[in-house]
Amino acid sequence: MNARLLKLGLVPYLKGKELQLKAVEAVKSGLADMILITLQHPPVYTIGRAGGYENLLVPLEELKKIAEVYEVERGGNITFHGPGQIVAYPVVNLNKWEKDVHLFVDRLEEAVIRLLADYGVMAGRKPKYTGVWVGDEKICAIGIAVRRWVTWHGIAFNVNTDLTYFGRIFPCGIKEFGVTSLEKLGIKEDLEKVRERLIGKFEEVFGVRFEEIDQNRLESMAGGLEK
Repeated sequence: MNARLLKLGLVPYLKGKELQLKAVEAVKSGLADMILITLQHPPVYTIGRAGGYENLLVPLEELKKIAEVYEVERGGNITFHGPGQIVAYPVVNLNKWEKDVHLFVDRLEEAVIRLLADYGVMAGRKPKYTGVWVGDEKICAIGIAVRRWVTWHGIAFNVNTDLTYFGRIFPCGIKEFGVTSLEKLGIKEDLEKVRERLIGKFEEVFGVRFEEIDQNRLESMAGGLEK
């Protein structure tokens, strides 16, 4: 597959969504088969198609004082994004890879499981739930959307995230299990180093080699200025 990579820093949630939609246009037009966007978001709670207001542990207005809140198109329930968390949005034309959404989600999980193995952490999947787990605590949430076999949204991997934000919700609607991070597991690693390792795992599980692009290049691809 023709795969591109866009690495960004701290990006407001709605700007990140705008960039995802540009990536979707570029992929739909055939200028790339896969565009992986990696970034961090300022504090934000997102509510997926499965709902989430019923999983607030504080009033909505109180939640809005500490973070933005948005309803989004991905699958799943409510979750939190914030600094110290690597968010990866893989925009992929499944027609050019495998027309199997379940396999796609499995590969996302596998990339994170392999990453954690590099740090000596035994992580895995949990029956009935998506994401990557260390014991009974989720370290990586996954929620995707698919339109005409093109994916968007993606994963959120906790490196040194402030986990107290999760204490105001039942993350992903799950009441019986908690969340964790690399830092909580006792691993103090520079986030950029973790991101580079994660990108490498994406290359492994999808069998691609990324060409890095910048935001201007993405916008020209989406705008039809590049053939």
